[in-house]
Amino acid sequence: MSKHDEGDYSEADLVVKGQEDHAAGPTAVAVSMKRSLDHMGVKRTAQTLLKLNQAEGFDCMSCAWPDPDPGHRHTAEFCENGAKAVAEEATRDRATPEFFAQHSIAELDAHTEHWLGQQGRITHPMVKRPGGTHYEPIEWDEAFDLIGAELCSLASPDEATFYTSGRASNESAFAYQLFVRAFGTNNLPDCSNMCHESTSIALQESIGIGKASVTLDDVHTASVIVIAGQNPGTNHPRMLSALEIAKQNGAKIISVNPLREAGLVRFKNPQKPKGVLGHGTAMADLHLPVKVNSDLALFQAIGSLLVEWDALDHEFIDTHATGFEQWRDHVRAVDWDRVVEVTGLSRELITQAAEMLRGSTRTVYCWAMGLTQHRNGVATIKEVVNLALAQGNIGREGAGLLPVRGHSNVQGDRTMGIWERPPAAFLDALQKEFGFDPPRENGLDVVDSLRGMRDGKVHFFMGLGGNFVQAVSDTDTAIPVMRKVRMTVQVSTKLNRSHLVCGETALILPTKGRTEKDIQASGAQWISVEDSTCSVHASRGPLEPASPQLRSEVDIVTSMAEATLGDRYGLQWKAMRDDYRVIRHHIAKVVPGCEDYEVNVRKPGGMIMPHPPRDTRTFDTKSGKAEFVASPIEVVHVPEGHVLLQTLRSHDQYNTTIYGLSDRYRGIEGGRKVVFVHPDDITAFGLNDGDLVDLTTRWAGDDIDRRVRGFRVVSYDTPRGSAAAYYPETNPLVPLDSTAIGSNTPTSKSVVVSLTPATGPGAVNGTTSAETPGSSQNPTGSDWDHKKTPEPKHLS
Repeated sequence: MSKHDEGDYSEADLVVKGQEDHAAGPTAVAVSMKRSLDHMGVKRTAQTLLKLNQAEGFDCMSCAWPDPDPGHRHTAEFCENGAKAVAEEATRDRATPEFFAQHSIAELDAHTEHWLGQQGRITHPMVKRPGGTHYEPIEWDEAFDLIGAELCSLASPDEATFYTSGRASNESAFAYQLFVRAFGTNNLPDCSNMCHESTSIALQESIGIGKASVTLDDVHTASVIVIAGQNPGTNHPRMLSALEIAKQNGAKIISVNPLREAGLVRFKNPQKPKGVLGHGTAMADLHLPVKVNSDLALFQAIGSLLVEWDALDHEFIDTHATGFEQWRDHVRAVDWDRVVEVTGLSRELITQAAEMLRGSTRTVYCWAMGLTQHRNGVATIKEVVNLALAQGNIGREGAGLLPVRGHSNVQGDRTMGIWERPPAAFLDALQKEFGFDPPRENGLDVVDSLRGMRDGKVHFFMGLGGNFVQAVSDTDTAIPVMRKVRMTVQVSTKLNRSHLVCGETALILPTKGRTEKDIQASGAQWISVEDSTCSVHASRGPLEPASPQLRSEVDIVTSMAEATLGDRYGLQWKAMRDDYRVIRHHIAKVVPGCEDYEVNVRKPGGMIMPHPPRDTRTFDTKSGKAEFVASPIEVVHVPEGHVLLQTLRSHDQYNTTIYGLSDRYRGIEGGRKVVFVHPDDITAFGLNDGDLVDLTTRWAGDDIDRRVRGFRVVSYDTPRGSAAAYYPETNPLVPLDSTAIGSNTPTSKSVVVSLTPATGPGAVNGTTSAETPGSSQNPTGSDWDHKKTPEPKHLS
């Protein structure tokens, strides 16, 4: 079998095994080494993995988990998924112009996302011209001229939208937002819009800054750690090492998740003898298997108990907070019968969790997509903040709020100005530094960008990294929308679906990755990134680039800016490209907390960005204090005969990048089209474990029946009424207009679905197609239980 035949698969190959009761261990080491050696060989494996997450090495392009202090890092300071990410980028395989000549766009589009990713690094800039069936090579200068001419032909700068993936460096992100704003728009959607935007909005409104209030040392010294809607064993594996240290220091862990994930049952640290030969470390002291979308009710019930017991920090509340009385009275009135019904948890189990918090003066709250991707995601996170405020767990050692970012520099990109809602102070600083007045109106986020393309208002799309088509909700809306655009530009390392679902003119601009050296006119360059705990540090790649034709992200962005803007405003694009110190000089002048940026970031371990709530217990909110917020308990109404579906990752993927077909912790091998369901629900639906089913949903907002076909039912330990399946395969079920209140984040964790016997294959261009209105056998309506919720109605 040739390289180009690998990666496609049949769901007939799918094997279901039992769930594992631990994460990592010798198997994780074996998988890491096999993937690395297969993709990179012995020499490149040593060159990369020994430099990964080291003080003088390069930052992992996978998750944003923080690194220990330089003197406390292991020689192997990486996890299994980090090794997979490096192997994917540093692979020896290449997608050359000859490869693109051999395969039409339509032929490539018929392959799976996994197959596409296995074709290797793109070596040359490529173009699909209007009416073309294939990509063909193009010279860099011509590519930039095409882009500049298209942008300059638009009737308004707002007819273009500029997406950013979380892998972009601080330097490229700063240059990118500068170019876009000098062009004249704030249309700067990013991957945060689809994941942690609910966090950013909730924290900004509650404590005045949308970032974590803890350091890694706070995790190590916490008394209690609450991990809600997060699966560290797969999504942030190095977090398990930090939790192990916390456990050794006496911490208790509470897991809040519909699924009992292996990483929060037991961790076998492969760097320790007991992790290889022994039992490992037990993780969660208490697991709360909540029903999907019931976290808000759970946290309010816990709050009611803390109020009842007066387990509160009144000094903190009186000095630093506002709104406490309203919140106190609200949680005192919690209806426990409804809480038990909504959460699926007994009052005794909830009380046990509250008792653990009651006795703790150092509590860290961690969360991820399981809390953010709901209609009430912002309110749920504000409820987490309420609990932290009630006990004074902000600005205290071993305590605080820790949204765990799922992409390596998504937080740094936001710090550098990648945001469609830029603060006025940031725009003022740009104006002072560069001498032009940037646009002041809010731009388009991810969902609104798609709406703009759908409605014929946006004609140009650029992606600085990422796989936009596969990442967004409502795939079957996104596909025709993207094909309507006059020009799409993708800055990429490897082939993905977004190159094949493209505009009339489409460009692929191949870029250097984190693993590669970056030499510019002034010499070797390095870039900087920010992790989940506000630590900013340098990153330097050790490998020769995959092709002499590759350019860095900074090079691509500044060259595109020159081709589009010329000498407008006197911006020194060539100087920024030739020497990244010029960009960092500008960052120091524009970005708060980045004074002496060049010096501080180069220090071993980097620098910590300022965080007023953490540092001085000051809060830049409307009131000038931390704000308690009382929210009604709102849940999704699930009609009889349906379940509430959450989308999630397998262990062998990172976001839309599919590394392989092994979700071994959940016992799935050889395929991805599965739906995890409680055995009693399977029986109630008249199905059997292993049956093939279609998943169907109807959202009251548009009355379209959405369906994905041919999913295997897997009996699983999950609450009754809750189900789970992988994305992006189930993204077609999430309507574009079904989003979180306040953040516009797609509601990918709240999809009401029916399961019916499979009716036939549903694969269309690598995705599944929605049914026409009225064709489903089980159409459903939906609404919130709380009738005061504003339109649009919730997804069903």
